[in-house]
Amino acid sequence: MTTTDDRASAVATLAGGCFWCTEAVLSELEGVTEVVSGYTGGFVPDPTYEHVCEGTTGHAEGVQVTFDPSVISYRELLEVFFATHDPTTKDRQGHDVGSQYRSAVFVHDAQQRAEAERLIADLEAEGVFGAKIVTEVVDADVFYPAEAYHQRFYVNNPSYGYCRVVIDPKVTQLRQRFTHRLRGATSGG
Repeated sequence: MTTTDDRASAVATLAGGCFWCTEAVLSELEGVTEVVSGYTGGFVPDPTYEHVCEGTTGHAEGVQVTFDPSVISYRELLEVFFATHDPTTKDRQGHDVGSQYRSAVFVHDAQQRAEAERLIADLEAEGVFGAKIVTEVVDADVFYPAEAYHQRFYVNNPSYGYCRVVIDPKVTQLRQRFTHRLRGATSGG
């Protein structure tokens, strides 16, 4: 039997608004072995949630995703990411406003950059969003894990108002649109 430790793994770093949302969605995918909420893309070392919320550190709320590329490809991960947030609004996701809520793909190598840029070009050519995609594709920077209470926030706080109003619809959308990508949806031995 193959364990998670025996599998090949890759890392993706994504920012799509509130990290609670992005973590909740991506954690449900088959092949994703870990999702850590945190801060990236800024210029202040060891930022805190309070500092990032002030919008003065340059960081985005993001997630660092460890995944098995033999189960879910980087492109498939990006397809879910783009489908579950609004990549057409600069520095905003719903009522969350500020550069810390920007849409960004923090690439770890040239292959990830090419894949992200190709997917964005494909989505724009197809007119999927009806508006220009403003998602930044930038080199990965230092990723600072967020405070412990932010990790697995949706799972640990399902009745919290933000979870019910903002995250539940995203998770529902994921479960309806990407059923074939959910944990336990693929057959295996």
